[in-house]
Amino acid sequence: MDLKEFNQPYSHVGNKDTGILLIHGFTSTTSSMMYLAQQFSEAGFHIELPSLPGHGTTWQNLNKINYEEWIEELQKSLQILQSRTSNIYVCGLSLGGALALRMAQIHPEITGIILINHACKFVHPKFWFVPLLRFLIPSTPAIASDIKNPKEKEIAYDRTPTNGVYQMLCLLKIIRKNLPQTKQPVLIFKSKEDHVIPRVSALYTLKKIGSTQKELIWLENSYHVAIMDFDKELIAEKSIGFILGRK
Repeated sequence: MDLKEFNQPYSHVGNKDTGILLIHGFTSTTSSMMYLAQQFSEAGFHIELPSLPGHGTTWQNLNKINYEEWIEELQKSLQILQSRTSNIYVCGLSLGGALALRMAQIHPEITGIILINHACKFVHPKFWFVPLLRFLIPSTPAIASDIKNPKEKEIAYDRTPTNGVYQMLCLLKIIRKNLPQTKQPVLIFKSKEDHVIPRVSALYTLKKIGSTQKELIWLENSYHVAIMDFDKELIAEKSIGFILGRK
């Protein structure tokens, strides 16, 4: 399958004084976030949804990427939004949520953060060996399309690149260190049944983040890729309410 057609960047000029930087997940494509992008667009927000480097091509390319390249790409999209408005939110799924946190840490002027089954902390012993395994095993089985709704399928890589995982873990270490200094209001969505990222990611973030305004919403009827799952309408509704409530 040619992933390029499912991994096109999305940009929308809205009619409200609010911009949203949307960020997709690890090994995935922009198509996974398109429902939320369209809902935000219909609400009148400015939207930028870029493709992260190493995605939408082959999984081997993701093994060649440094996590700083993800940040650099997001900086470009943020600059586009900043040319339209100073009221900007970051919103991401999985790795995209981790990157949303990091962007908020780098840019304290960002207004708020929305996290959907975001990566922050892993506790399974298998992650202890990633720094070594990345030199021995180029990839492991896919993590994509963890969706409860049988009618939906996430377009993503069919393998998980191990050096890409290592880059994510390096990024998460920096994010965790800076959580106490992360002050923006945050809305966290976490699926009660997520086969990719453990509950501790959401609970750790909720406890350690320096925000005085923070909320965790448990999703009852979705797996990891919740924005493509049965709770997607709830996520869109609560996210728009969170944004409008801050104006």
